[in-house]
Amino acid sequence: MNYLAHSYLSYQQPELIIGNFIADSMQGNNFEGLTEGIIQGIRLHRKIDVFTDSHPIFLTSKHRFSKEFDKYSGVLMDIFYDHYLSKNFHLYSNKGLQEYVNAIYQLLETNFNFLPEPAKRFYGYMTDRNILFHYSSLDGIELVLTHLSKRIRNRFELQKAIPILEKEYKEVEEEFFLFFDDLQAFCKIQPELAGL
Repeated sequence: MNYLAHSYLSYQQPELIIGNFIADSMQGNNFEGLTEGIIQGIRLHRKIDVFTDSHPIFLTSKHRFSKEFDKYSGVLMDIFYDHYLSKNFHLYSNKGLQEYVNAIYQLLETNFNFLPEPAKRFYGYMTDRNILFHYSSLDGIELVLTHLSKRIRNRFELQKAIPILEKEYKEVEEEFFLFFDDLQAFCKIQPELAGL
């Protein structure tokens, strides 16, 4: 799952949202200077990643792209599943998507000092382009994939996965719904979310 899903699965707990956002920028378990709540968010993020990467429905979706995109098929699915979440956000939240992502941006800005350098750089890119909102359109994720393609060594043109997605759009969306139900149930029994 990608940034929108990780923030959503923090269930409006500010420190968990921050930890979920910075987790990919953190190496190992050196959490010096972070609050216990942010550390819990990092741990929750890692559990979500392990659950996702081994889930049979996620693997089915990923397989649709693995022949042409090899190891990047998982990256594609993280972004595509965020697309389905953003497109269907009204089914999961009583907040509109733009209102929700504005609150996430504001929270991260307020706690900017907790963000490691890579997360600070991504925050600038994310907010300048309103990425979390634009995940809701195929044009938006095409721009994200084009930008990402410029940063990877093998020069995979990840945006070329969009036509494959369009061809199997409904099937992948159905897989997302089933998977996300399982993922939410998994998250709600984690100790980081105890008592919610």
